[in-house]
Amino acid sequence: MRIGIEQRRARLARRHGLAVKAATVEQATAGLLALHATDPATVHLSAAARVADPDVAELERALYDDRTLVRILGMRRTMFVLDRETAAVVQAACSADVARTERRKLVQHLETIGHPENVPNAGEWLAEVEESTLKALSARGSALAQQLTDDEPRLKQQLHMAKGKPYAAIGNVTSRVLAQLAVDGRIVRGRPRGSWISQQYHWSTLEDWLPGGLQKWDADAARAELARRWLYAFGPAPIADLRWWTGWTAGQTKKALALVEPVEVDLDGTTGLLLVDDLEPVPDPGPWIALLPALDPTPMGWAEREWYLGEHKAALFDRYGNVGPTIWCDGRIAGGWAQRPDGEIATRLLVDVGKAAGRAIEAEADRLAGWLGDIRFIPRFRTPLEKELAL
Repeated sequence: MRIGIEQRRARLARRHGLAVKAATVEQATAGLLALHATDPATVHLSAAARVADPDVAELERALYDDRTLVRILGMRRTMFVLDRETAAVVQAACSADVARTERRKLVQHLETIGHPENVPNAGEWLAEVEESTLKALSARGSALAQQLTDDEPRLKQQLHMAKGKPYAAIGNVTSRVLAQLAVDGRIVRGRPRGSWISQQYHWSTLEDWLPGGLQKWDADAARAELARRWLYAFGPAPIADLRWWTGWTAGQTKKALALVEPVEVDLDGTTGLLLVDDLEPVPDPGPWIALLPALDPTPMGWAEREWYLGEHKAALFDRYGNVGPTIWCDGRIAGGWAQRPDGEIATRLLVDVGKAAGRAIEAEADRLAGWLGDIRFIPRFRTPLEKELAL
């Protein structure tokens, strides 16, 4: 069975909430599985691009009041916003493995260049500090990192980064310990300090933030469930894309797919996978455009991107593989955009989209500028075209 580019683009348009908008931020998030949250602005901009009536207050309701959405460290040690059900799947399918790797690295780091001399065992020292931090956080209910270092002074233990190198630096262990507790599923980021583009968060224990915690999953069952959900949202796609997105080993990927039992399809010469109950064509949604932010989950959803990116990687991605702000037209990337210091949304098309689509893109840029109002932001990972347009 062959599935061409146009069908892949139709599925992307509908299932990612780009041609047919979602009614709520929860629906928009579920359609993508997860919103990238490394850059706080991305969460709001990705949601706003997909919800029929975008509202910052609605996303904050879901994140901080109803808590139907939650921030966690997941695939590839990346921060995401997911619904609670998907977060539980990701915690077992991806986060637990990341946690083991990160703990081993942190202990080794403490042993070599940051471990207190009067403590004989770095692992035991770390465990003691974690338990003390949890106790302090539970007592406060919610706290910023600085408040926790006041309660647990050992969080100020210094770590020497790249010692002896020109770019050497010294920092505290605070962020590493909090990140470890987070990826272990013991604490969670709550409200930011300041506006929605702030990168400082209040922390809470997972039990305080989500009474009852997250549903427990067997690791193998969770990987199969995550593979199934990814194939519905991002399929058909090659196995390599699934493995890249999840960060799984070849063995873990093979085992998960054995439980899912997808079918193989022809993606114009490349073998792709599709769920056995998802073979019917998705109708073409008609013309659509979207302005998506840096690190948006749609362009970051596949490792092989030529079918929607074309020859524009050098302009729109940084050297580490992070995408900048993109303009989408009918299922492909057509250009890029940036916010200028005065709030204007500057755009540049890299392909000819026609007059009607061009006018729609200009109108969407004006709408986005109005929606942002006085908010100004710079993407955390800057790309060549974004930097040029932002001047």
